[in-house]
Amino acid sequence: MNDTLGALVLLPLGGAVLAALLPRHGPWVGIVTAAATLALALTTAAAVYRSGPRHLELAGWGAPLGIDLRADGLSAAMLALTAVVGVATTVYATGSDAASGRPLFWPLWLALWSGLNAVYVSGDLFNTYVALELVGLSAVALVALGGRDAYPPALRYLFVAVLGSLAYLLGVALVYAEAGTLDIVEAGERLDGATTAVTALTATALAVMALGLALKTALFPLHAWLPQAHAAAPSAVSAILSALVVKASLFVLVRVWFVVFGGAATPGAAQLLGILGTVAVVWGAVLALRQPRLKPIVAYSTVAQVGYLFLLFPLATPGLGEAAGTTAAQAAYAGWTGALGLALAHGLAKAAMFMAAGTLALAHGSDRLTDLRGAATRMPMSTLTFGLAGASLAGLPPTFGFVGKWQLLQASLISGQWWWLPVLLVGGLLTAAYTVRVLGATVNPPDAELAPLAPVPRRMEWAALSMAALAVMLGVSSSGLLGLLGVGAPVGGGP
Repeated sequence: MNDTLGALVLLPLGGAVLAALLPRHGPWVGIVTAAATLALALTTAAAVYRSGPRHLELAGWGAPLGIDLRADGLSAAMLALTAVVGVATTVYATGSDAASGRPLFWPLWLALWSGLNAVYVSGDLFNTYVALELVGLSAVALVALGGRDAYPPALRYLFVAVLGSLAYLLGVALVYAEAGTLDIVEAGERLDGATTAVTALTATALAVMALGLALKTALFPLHAWLPQAHAAAPSAVSAILSALVVKASLFVLVRVWFVVFGGAATPGAAQLLGILGTVAVVWGAVLALRQPRLKPIVAYSTVAQVGYLFLLFPLATPGLGEAAGTTAAQAAYAGWTGALGLALAHGLAKAAMFMAAGTLALAHGSDRLTDLRGAATRMPMSTLTFGLAGASLAGLPPTFGFVGKWQLLQASLISGQWWWLPVLLVGGLLTAAYTVRVLGATVNPPDAELAPLAPVPRRMEWAALSMAALAVMLGVSSSGLLGLLGVGAPVGGGP
């Protein structure tokens, strides 16, 4: 069963090579690869849930000489999210050249998928860097498929990706200088026992790595590159970037913060990340409300939703270590499952929202809200998809987004950090506001006779609706997924 960890990286990578060699058959290569990768990801998640974290030493050579692959509950959940969203976006991308930017879409998308899976199973810091580079370069190239108008945002995205990677790599070098290993678990164990005299070096390593990864995740005020890149990319690419790519750097930051630097991660630094996340929630939502076009609305929404995920750090950091009390451990576990569950819900809902925005824009020839009048009656499936996705992002019951926010609310109350409660409430209201604004535009009667809609393959609408429906259904039955997130979690207090 551990062999699936290597296959999860090699299978989409092999599909990327095949799609590059057979460009005319790229869609079929993508569909077959996506289906096989989904099966592997779900099998791995089921094995982790039943039996605990998985571990594979490639070629029998483990750390520090060889390469270790590991998958705990968080890794398995992210692998499953990537596979589920990956299948939906693959089906969606087969419906229109404008939605995918193909034929180059297929090898780039599968290479990015391979990089994402490598990030989630990598057991050491340097291989994580290599995987992040594969993700970043593939994502930049995918943005550029949007055409001439996408070239400046893609170039800006490239600069950001390289700068973030360099900061992360500098931190990796400092960790090696201090701990003498790049293995994530071993480095955490050695740094946890470091003496006070070398704490400054450890703190510097944490600071530069956190800065680089926050830049890649588009945490306020390092977010300016994201709305332009996500809005300019083809709609299938926008869904991938928002639902999956920003999660990869967040995943690495979580690993670095809680596993490698658990002893150096101070509550004060964690509160700072929470404050920046709070500003992101409000700032991104306000800018989303001001946009006249649909895709920029959804892009700025991503800036806001990313802010919620950084509440993980102030809520869970006090529960690290054996000295943490029962209350702190319970709050940390609730914050862990809440924030990371919200990341999964965001991935599903944002993929649905971008795909729905893409089908609406493709059919109407524009994504301006003034041009979408009457869309609710002419394209009810896409309008419903957008509404369901918005409900999950706003945290309305019974969606999975509600479950994640409820867990964060519980963590705030248990830990006594009540000041995060207004963030959850106000952010939800702002999300509902820009969702209602879009839906209101689609139900408004047109000012003049409507032009015929451009044909949109039905499978594109079904792919988007499936993600929105899943974001709702998981809220009804979320205990298994939350339990998976707790497998191998670095914080205690779970059931």
